[in-house]
This record gives sequence, structure tokens and C-alpha cells, in this order.
Amino acid sequence: MATSKYHKLKRCRFLELDPAQIGCSKTSTRTSGRKSRKVSEYGLQLREKQRAKFIYCVSEKQFYHYYEMADRMKGITGSNMLSLLERRLDNVIYRMGIAKTRLQARQLVSHAMFSVNGKTVNIPSYLVKAGDVIAVRDNKKDNKFFRDRKENPIVYSTPKWLEYDNEKQAGKVLSIPQREEIDTQIEEHMIVELYSK
Repeated sequence: MATSKYHKLKRCRFLELDPAQIGCSKTSTRTSGRKSRKVSEYGLQLREKQRAKFIYCVSEKQFYHYYEMADRMKGITGSNMLSLLERRLDNVIYRMGIAKTRLQARQLVSHAMFSVNGKTVNIPSYLVKAGDVIAVRDNKKDNKFFRDRKENPIVYSTPKWLEYDNEKQAGKVLSIPQREEIDTQIEEHMIVELYSK
């Protein structure tokens, strides 16, 4: 996995992004030191792509792969691409409120803390399907992290397409996420325009 060498708040300022979108509760009162100048159409499209990659913590190669998958699917390419990104296992763990950030969720998945339909999965990019049951593995429930989560759950509103039971430490994917159920600050049509040039 490629490591991001950017400071989170600096990157959020550059991409004009709310830090809450990446699970960061810090706020910054600084403003960008650059004078605002007119940005070209290509610059706006590139910024949208960078914003989406930063939010979902994916590399350029992975991101383009999701675009190609979405392009082959029926329906609107941009909405399909966001749906694929939302269905990543690390994002689902974050959306259920188990992890504070997507990066933390990615680490938990990599350390084989979760099972999907009873099978251990340690691949953060694993795509979940409607009806999949995601649970903390039985031998990991005594881990300090999960004990703390059970006693002090993260106050987070789980999206409609997911459900999570904090007592059982298990959740379920109720349906495939639709565009109106995804609350990220991304104008996906600009990314599609950029890639389709």
C-alpha cells in the first residue's frame, strides 16, 4: 500500500474539503496562503478526482479500476463508481461506526479482525454485496479496541443501506447503496468527464 505523505488538514484545505468527510474531528482556522485564481475546467475535474481518492484512501490505479468497472455496469457511470467505493469493506467498517476513520478501518481489516458471512477477510478492498453479514471474529472480541468500542460506541448515524448491532458486534448490508444515500462531497460527473477524454 502506498503511504500518503500529506498532512490531513493541509490536504483538506487544498482540496476544499470538510475534515469530517475523512473522519477527522480537528478543525483548522488557517486559510490557504495562495491568492485565488481562476481554475481551468481540467483543474476542477482533477481536483474532484483527487478529492474522491483522498476521501476513500485509494491509489490512482485502484481508482481507475473502479471507474472501468462502473463504466461496464448498467446505469450512470459516476453513481456506479461511488457505489463501488462505498461497498469496500474498509469503508463499510467506517460507516458502521466501528472505526473513527477509513484508515483505521483499513488497518483493522488488514489485521483480519472481521469475517464476512463467517469467512475471515483481510482485504480492505473486498466488495460487499447486499445480504452480507460483517462481524468481529469471535477470537478478536476480547481485544481491547473492541471492548472499548462496545462500552463507548462512536456516535455515528449509520446509513440506511447498513445496520449494525453494537452488542453482537455484527452488522448487515441491507442493500446496494444508491447515489442519494451517499453523502460525500463529490461531483462524480466531473471525474467521468475527466476519464472519458
